[in-house]
Amino acid sequence: MPRDLIRLMHALLLSGPSPLAAPWSPAADVYKTPDGWLVKFDLAGVRPEDLSVEVRGRQLRVRGTRRDCTVEEGCQYYQMEIAYSSFERTLELPCDLGRANVSTEYRDGMLYVLVHCPENAGEPCR
Repeated sequence: MPRDLIRLMHALLLSGPSPLAAPWSPAADVYKTPDGWLVKFDLAGVRPEDLSVEVRGRQLRVRGTRRDCTVEEGCQYYQMEIAYSSFERTLELPCDLGRANVSTEYRDGMLYVLVHCPENAGEPCR
């Protein structure tokens, strides 16, 4: 390849946004259960202490940070595809979650949010 073409390719590849600053939104699965909802978030590499879960009205919001841990001091990245930054994901469920009992479990990189809706809580959660 001519040197000018190689220089152009390097300029294009290295001038883009830093992969370290790329925002991301975790994938989520939502299941209807007999007594409410189960929401699973794919949070591989996120530490449980870096997570927060909020419920407001019909919204379930998960926030946190995935941090990179460098193997050796002085390493420079060659290729990065995993986003290391703060994230936020808000889902709206078809009911008011104000009286719902919400519990969480973090296992194998997945956050499980169980929303148990009481029977007579005004607006039905089913």
